[in-house]
Amino acid sequence: MSKFVLVICDGMGDLPIASFGNQTPLEKAETPNMDFLSKKGINGIIYVLGKGVRPNSDEAHLTLFGYNLETDYPGRGPIEAAGLGIKLEEGDIAIRGNLATVDEKLRVLDRRAGRIGNSSDFVNELNGMEIDGVRFVVKPGTGHRLAIVMKGKGLSDKISNSDVHYVTEDKVVSDWENRIANEIEALDGSQEAQFTARVLEEFLKRSHRILERNQLNQKRKEQNLPKGNYILTRGPGYFKALPGFESKYGLKAACVAGAGLYKGLGRIAGMDIIEAKGATGMPDTDLSSKVEAAKNALNNHDFVFLHIKATDIFGENGDCEGKKAFIEKIDQSFSDLKNLEAAIAITADHSTPCSLKDHSEDPVPLLIYKKGLEADPVEKFGERYTKDGKLGEIEGKDFMKLFLSFK
Repeated sequence: MSKFVLVICDGMGDLPIASFGNQTPLEKAETPNMDFLSKKGINGIIYVLGKGVRPNSDEAHLTLFGYNLETDYPGRGPIEAAGLGIKLEEGDIAIRGNLATVDEKLRVLDRRAGRIGNSSDFVNELNGMEIDGVRFVVKPGTGHRLAIVMKGKGLSDKISNSDVHYVTEDKVVSDWENRIANEIEALDGSQEAQFTARVLEEFLKRSHRILERNQLNQKRKEQNLPKGNYILTRGPGYFKALPGFESKYGLKAACVAGAGLYKGLGRIAGMDIIEAKGATGMPDTDLSSKVEAAKNALNNHDFVFLHIKATDIFGENGDCEGKKAFIEKIDQSFSDLKNLEAAIAITADHSTPCSLKDHSEDPVPLLIYKKGLEADPVEKFGERYTKDGKLGEIEGKDFMKLFLSFK
């Protein structure tokens, strides 16, 4: 049976940078291995969610995997929760959370608590809380991130976010017993949504009081560091199982990733999660370990999804030099890909231009390589080069069918 490797370098796409001679970080980087695959393969560009649409990572990945967002998208919360190993059941409400810093008037001072490195000792104390028949499962994610799962009857995901990044009005309540940084509202007026919003608000109030008493926060205060004393929520989703990758395509699939979101995407798509030593989802990730894990996974799997995160982080930080240098590290880890007996695709889920420090609607480069493939004229892997390749412009919804045709 044919083998396939899909490499997604998160946010790798970019825009021309003046200090790089109007090249992007990818174009400026020394990438002999990706250039070889590009030169010996076929190339194009992808508008992942369609022209003029700015992709989010979860929607972009599911689209590239061939899922229909209108019928299959479970929401960001369930994906994050699945990635952290929380067992989800039909009807669970899963929510993304940030450990944040608020002052005595519940004004949000830092929505990431100073990008705190590990939230475990803060949020573990909240796990298992029960309110009105709803049990809360809380698990730390990468850095300041965490996942909250509400388990109980009569729940709904039609509730608003409380994260100030997604809320325009800062509502402050002065009464200690009823403190909440931003109210959570029912979005459809149903009893289920109203109940869910009320119970989640109560959870956030109780959590704030518990976090304020956490000894680590006392130490952080003494060290003049932002306290992790509040949880901001976003991305609620109602869990439902997706059609599995193997039943969908007849291919046994594996996922190699560091960050929880991408493990979650693999898990809900029915992929086996392969743990790679040193895979952190951060710039310090062990790229060689991840590539080796992906290569080994081909022994027992037909399709391997390899995710690399930090290109997006450098883009969001506006660090074009760091992004270029990290792309060069990625390329060094790809030195043996050309020898695999597999079809290989390298692309991105979206562009994260350093000049914008955010995702953009710009297309991303794509190469597909397989030994013996009749190559197109493209000589180098990069945004302005691959657009002249044989594949031309495609949309993300058409990618998987195209890729799997390279048997």
